[in-house]
Amino acid sequence: MTMIRIFLTDDHPLILNGLKNLLSHTEGIKVEGTYRNGEELLQALKSCDNTPDIILLDIQMPGLQGDIICKQITRSYPNIKVIALTNLDNVYQVKSMFKAGASGYVLKTSSEEVIIKAIHKVNNNEQFLEKSIQEAMLQYSLGSGTSPKGPLLTEREKEVLQLITENNTSKEIAEKLFVSKRTIDHHRNNLLLKLDVKNTAALIKKAISMGLME
Repeated sequence: MTMIRIFLTDDHPLILNGLKNLLSHTEGIKVEGTYRNGEELLQALKSCDNTPDIILLDIQMPGLQGDIICKQITRSYPNIKVIALTNLDNVYQVKSMFKAGASGYVLKTSSEEVIIKAIHKVNNNEQFLEKSIQEAMLQYSLGSGTSPKGPLLTEREKEVLQLITENNTSKEIAEKLFVSKRTIDHHRNNLLLKLDVKNTAALIKKAISMGLME
């Protein structure tokens, strides 16, 4: 039997060890490396002689964001398939990861059977979305993911958007809201995805035109 070689990346030891234990006892799957962040993973890929078939990638870790790591992997190692592993079930994150080259998207709350099914599907060159995410994507495509004034924004996203339109940098917004710059960068990225624009100037223009600002 051909083994599916796996790398696991997650900054939570309990999740990392739990996944390793699960997959190590699953027929046809071999865990060949575990990593705590994107930098460790990318360094391991550069130095290893035999790259994995699939990487289960936590998309919320210190340092590089999940979509950036995924994009680097799929561009540099086109034979490696990436399955996003996360607690985030919103449509915008799903779209972002698949746009970056991911082949699957699995929640950390998924059953063991779903995770193993995702690995086999992706290994067979199929995409995988578990049922709850498929339903969310369908609802979004049918239009329920938007309000009459446009995409649904969280209260924090509205705060960040308002400060962006006032020409604050991410660092300045972070200081005003008492959070890290990384958190603001995450919100900024979500806003770009939700409004389907590529830069801050386009974001401000579209937010105003859609009536999203006070």
